Amino acid sequence: MKTSKNTVLITGGSAGIGFEMAKLMLAKGNKVIITGRDEKKLNDAAAKLKGVITVKSDVSDEKEMDVLVAKINAEHPDLNILINNAGRAVVYSLLNSNSKVYDIAKDEMQTNYFSVIRLVDKLLPLLKKQINPAIINVSSVLALAPGRIVTYSASKAALHSYTQALRMSLEEESNIKVFELMPPLVNTELSKDINGATGIHPSIVAEELVKGIENDELEIHVGQTADFHKMFFASPNEAVRRMFNSRKVSH
Repeated sequence: MKTSKNTVLITGGSAGIGFEMAKLMLAKGNKVIITGRDEKKLNDAAAKLKGVITVKSDVSDEKEMDVLVAKINAEHPDLNILINNAGRAVVYSLLNSNSKVYDIAKDEMQTNYFSVIRLVDKLLPLLKKQINPAIINVSSVLALAPGRIVTYSASKAALHSYTQALRMSLEEESNIKVFELMPPLVNTELSKDINGATGIHPSIVAEELVKGIENDELEIHVGQTADFHKMFFASPNEAVRRMFNSRKVSH
C-alpha cells in the first residue's frame, strides 16, 4: 500500500507515537489531521509539524466525535487512512478496593476500545468511497498477554480481537485494508508510570508502521513484540507469567 499522497487522520496525535506518526506521514507528502483533548498540546504539536491540521477532540466523548466526523466529511472528504492511536493506561492493583477498579476499567475500555469501534463505524461510509483506504488500530504486545496494567491489557486484547474480525468482514465487501500495530514498551508520556524511560523511542514505532504498511504487513510487530509473539504461541502459560511478572510493560 502506498504511504504518500494520502489524507490521514490520527487520534491522539499531539504527542508520543501519534506525534511521530504525524511527523513521518507529513514528511512523506501526506495531508495529516491530528486530534487530541489538550488544546495546548495540539498547538505545541502544530508549531513543530509544518502543515499539520489540528482538531481538538476527545475520542471518549460521543458528541465531540460527531463533530469531528462531520468536519472530516465536510472539509476532508478525501480521507483514506484512519489511525486509531489515542489511548489511556492507569497503574493500579486489582486487589486494592480503594483503587476503584471498575471505574478505571470502564474508562480505559471506553478510550481504548469502544471509541475505536464508534469512530470506525462513523467513518466507514467515507472510507469505502476511497481508492486506497486503510484503518490502522494501535494495540499492544499486551493484547497477547496481560502485564501489570491489567485492565489496559484487557482493553488491548479486545481491540486485537475486534481488529481481526473487522479485517475479515471488510475483506468480503470492500478494499479497505485493516492493519494492527503492536508496539512493546515505548518511551512516552503515557508510559511514564510504567518504567517507560526504558522503552524504545516512539519514532521507531512510527518507522515500523510505515514499513509495515508499505509491505502490506497487516499485523505489525514492533521490536520485542515479534519475539514475544513467537514465545506466546510456543508456550502460552509461560509467556503470560513472564509478561505479568516483568517490570517492563507496554505502550
